[in-house]
Parts: sequence; C-alpha cells; structure tokens
Amino acid sequence: MSENLKFKMINDHVGELVLSQPKRRNALNAAMWAGLPGILKTAEETKGIKVLIVRGDGDHFASGADISEFETLYATEESARKISDDIAAGFKALAEFPFPVIGLVRGACVGGGCGLALCCDLRFADTTSKFAITPNKLGLVYPFSDVQRLIETVGVPHAKDMLFSARLVLVAEALDMGLINRLCPVDDLENTVLEYALNIASLSTQSAKTTKKMFAAHSNGQRTETIESEAWFLSGFSSRDFQEGYKAFLEKRKPDFK
Repeated sequence: MSENLKFKMINDHVGELVLSQPKRRNALNAAMWAGLPGILKTAEETKGIKVLIVRGDGDHFASGADISEFETLYATEESARKISDDIAAGFKALAEFPFPVIGLVRGACVGGGCGLALCCDLRFADTTSKFAITPNKLGLVYPFSDVQRLIETVGVPHAKDMLFSARLVLVAEALDMGLINRLCPVDDLENTVLEYALNIASLSTQSAKTTKKMFAAHSNGQRTETIESEAWFLSGFSSRDFQEGYKAFLEKRKPDFK
C-alpha cells in the first residue's frame, strides 16, 4: 500500500481517503496509482462505512500524474502499458466503489487529478479550485473510458473544449458546466461536505448502493429496463430499509437505517 494514500473513518459511517503528497501538490505517483484499488477495497470492507470523501492533503486536490517519474515509467512499451493499466484500474476502482463518493476539491485539480475527481459521484469545491485535463500538452491521448466519464459530467461541447484546449477552468465556470456540484467559500468547504455526507449516511444505504448500480448500467449503455434492473427495483419492497422507512413515515419519526 502506498504511504501517500491514507484512509480513515472520520465517524461511524463516513470514511476519508486522502491523497498525500503535499510537497508535489498531491501529484499521483506510480505507487499511488497501484495502491488505489487495494485501499478502496479496504474502505469498502470497513465496518459501518456508508459514504466516502476523497480529498487532497493540504491546499490542493491533485495536480495530476507525477511527471518526475515519466522518463522511467514511459521508457519502454512494456512500462508504459503497466502504468497505463494501473491508472485505469485506479479510476475503475473509485468509479465502481459501491457507496456514494464525494470529492472535496480545493486548489489544483488537474490532469489525472481531475480524472480521479470525475470518478467521484459528486464534487464539492471551494473558490481556490482550478481544473484542467491536459493530455494535449504532453502529446498524449485521453483514454476512451475517461472521455466518456467527462462527457457524462459536462456534455460533449464542454468536453471537447476542455480536451482540445487543455485550458485551465476556474471554479465559477466549472460550476456552470456541471463539472462540480457545489461551490463553497474556503472556510465552509469541509463542513459542507461533512454535513452532506452525514445526511446521505442517515438515509437508506441499500437504496444508495442500488441507485449506483442503476447509474453504472446507464454508463455501460443500458437505455431500457432489463430483468436485472427490474429486480433491483423490486428488491426494495422486501428490504429491511423499506420496512423501517415506511413505518417511520407513518409514525412521524426519523427512520433508523442500520
């Protein structure tokens, strides 16, 4: 496990994954990419977790892949394939994390850092945040799955603009294009994210996890009901959460979802 990735529970139901290489604005090195699936598996299996917050250590989310390693990582076709596979696996592990994920963004959120933020279900940012996706600056090509994730978030016109120009997008524009869900003052960001996470944690975890399956099915091309998605829907009626939810509604009390 990379020493630059840190996971902890910040209360009974909310976990926090920290990208920690602050001297390099949390640039993601090879060990961090390789370690993401494992630490996310640890988070998934942690007792009580219902929501995951992803943030950077210090004043930045992540400034992208660690360019200081590029000469070694991309020296051969084999080594280039290895790091590309590790990055893809890290993105996939975060995108497929079964519980809701909130990206807490401040400062630089660029390149691979922005790609990682796009794997979160929601992104809350403060006024210092800056976004860019920059393969064109390096003569590289953005992978199809990452292009798809960007399109699903901001739409085709904005995705083309960001990828063709590799320009820096400031936070107000990021909010307008849907790249972030919430814009917060610097001093309010952490409390806003935590309050939002606690609200999710107070609701039905089964509903949230099943809803994530629905979104994943849509991303994978499903556009009509299937036997499987209908079963997801119908499973709710026999769940403990539904029994608790409707009884709490009738009894005019807050539901106690376990």
